[in-house]
Amino acid sequence: MRNGHSQVKAKGKGAWALGALACSLAMPVWAQQALTVEALQKRLEALERRVGGSAVAAEGEAVEPGLGDLDQRLRILERRLELQQEEQVAKAKEAAVVTVNDKGASLKSANGDYEIKLRGLVQGDARFYLDGVPAGTNDTFLLRTARPTLEGSLGKLVAFRLTPEFAGDSASIVDAYVDLRFNPAYTLRVGKFTSPVGLERLQSSAALSEIERALPSELAPNRDIGVQLQGEFANSEVSYAIGVFNGAVDGRDAATTNPDNDFEYAGRLFFEPFKNDANALSGLGFGIGGSIGDKHGSGNNFLPRYRTPGQLQFFGYLSTVLADGQQTRFSPEGYYYRGGFGLLAEYIVSKQAVRVGAVREDISNKAWQTTASYVLTGEDTGYRGVLKPSRPFAPGKNGGWGAFELVGRYSVLEVDEAAFPLFANPSTSANQANSWTLGVNWYLNSNLKLVVNYLHTSFEGGAAAGADRESEKALFSRLQVAF
Repeated sequence: MRNGHSQVKAKGKGAWALGALACSLAMPVWAQQALTVEALQKRLEALERRVGGSAVAAEGEAVEPGLGDLDQRLRILERRLELQQEEQVAKAKEAAVVTVNDKGASLKSANGDYEIKLRGLVQGDARFYLDGVPAGTNDTFLLRTARPTLEGSLGKLVAFRLTPEFAGDSASIVDAYVDLRFNPAYTLRVGKFTSPVGLERLQSSAALSEIERALPSELAPNRDIGVQLQGEFANSEVSYAIGVFNGAVDGRDAATTNPDNDFEYAGRLFFEPFKNDANALSGLGFGIGGSIGDKHGSGNNFLPRYRTPGQLQFFGYLSTVLADGQQTRFSPEGYYYRGGFGLLAEYIVSKQAVRVGAVREDISNKAWQTTASYVLTGEDTGYRGVLKPSRPFAPGKNGGWGAFELVGRYSVLEVDEAAFPLFANPSTSANQANSWTLGVNWYLNSNLKLVVNYLHTSFEGGAAAGADRESEKALFSRLQVAF
């Protein structure tokens, strides 16, 4: 009985081994029945060679063909396959993730702690001045911006950004900074970046409603070199920034080094109290920015020159004027976005102590602007612009034409009357500029944007014999590629 039982058990085991091997070889039923032990062995050896190595050799002993041998070799082969699969899964978990989309290209580590991003912005303009070309300029095609951006994170603590500028006659560095991200409520930024004073100055040039910035941005510092503590709290409804900088003149970048051994202190506090609520006020934001510091010296690193949105200078200090003391800036600012409607407004006062010989004066210049926009095709807009058309431009494909936006802006810059005639020449520098702009923006897709602006700026003063400078009228267009 025992022998009979053992034979039955052996036959059952052999049948299982043959069945398992036949299934693993993906053979049909009729073929499984026709296979001999020798044929199954040949197929098993072929699989072993594909997986890598012989199961018999791996075990270190020779095996005669038989059901027991085939069963053992099959088990070894299955285990080897399992190990290879586990190795592949482990490698997949450690592999970097490469992403390329409309936001650029990125290379990220498997755990997400390390990341490198490549982005870019190219802006090409066509500029035509109407009613005669103003002195000192020409109708022209212009490469306004050519900026690749390399940014990313080096672990959870360190982030960085590097943006060179290749438009113009020589290359320069626009942004170059490192962030130490201790916590969302307090991040330390070190390097060259935009000073936290002006609302429109802090807006990316790719997201601007118009081609050029409004007159208040002429009073706000642009990029400066320094150290800034920044962060947000209360569920990101409150943000702040406060820093120490070398000090930049109104509307311009700071020099590469501190030119006068004086520093500037700048800060900003901004509120979006309904940001996390789905109501009519969720797109409301308001705050205040400002700066204080001393400047001592003459020339472009110490005293500003003011330009129109058409990029023509309408005010400048005389060469004999020195910056001689404290400069302060104060800027209440805010915006409101609801669906396709947008409204941005800011006011700024810049006060600078100046001197000619023994005469010293505090010159207080001020500017304000209001910008309104509306997306005709129904997309939402915001401080970062219209991000993506719901129906990108695709000729012959579902009739998509992209998104269309109408924009309008009015801005004013007033120069202190005390600047004339001792510190500025009233025959060449205007004491006030009033500018309005109308435009159409066509977002063909999330990367391509076409813009057309009509700009009109009128002046008070700025011509001989106390007359008003001739109004500036211009038609600007822009092709923008951003990713």
